[in-house]
Amino acid sequence: MAVTGTGQGGPVVTVPLTVRDLTPADLPSCGWSGSPLHLENVARQLVRARLGEVDYLAVCTPCGTPVAKGGIDYGVRAGAGTLWQLAVLPALRSCGIGGVLIAAAEQRILGRGLDRAELAVEEDNPRARALYERLGYTVYGRERQSWDAQGPDGAVRRHETWCALMRKRL
Repeated sequence: MAVTGTGQGGPVVTVPLTVRDLTPADLPSCGWSGSPLHLENVARQLVRARLGEVDYLAVCTPCGTPVAKGGIDYGVRAGAGTLWQLAVLPALRSCGIGGVLIAAAEQRILGRGLDRAELAVEEDNPRARALYERLGYTVYGRERQSWDAQGPDGAVRRHETWCALMRKRL
C-alpha cells in the first residue's frame, strides 16, 4: 500500500506504507498522537490487545515508524468492532493515511467474523466526520462522552463532548 502526497506546486512523493500491530516499543515515537496521559492509556490498551480484547494498529513508513494509529474494541457493542483513538501524524493529514488505517481496521473486524464497524466522532470535528462519511459511515445517534485529558500545563481535566455515533456495514 502506498500514499502519494502532493505539495502546493512542489514534487509528488509516493511512500509505501505497512499496517501492523502497534507495540510498546512504538510508543516513544507516537508523542504526536496525544499527551503523556494519552500514551499511558494506549499502553494499557496494548495489554488488552495481548489478551485479544482489542486490536491496536499502526500505519508505518518503510523505516517502521508509525504515522497513524488506532484501536478496535470488540466489547463496546455486540456484533461490532468499535474504532477509537484514531490519529494521523498532523503533518501527513489529508494524504489518505486515515483511509488506509480504517480499511485495515475493517479487515480486522471482518477477520473476527463481525460485519459492522462503529465509531464516535466529536461533533466539533467536521473534518474527521467528512472522512468517515466518504468511507461509507452513517450517523445513527449521538451521545455524551468524557475522558481525562492532559493540558499543555500538565494538568489533568475531564473533557466532555457530544459525539455523533456512526456505523458501517462491512
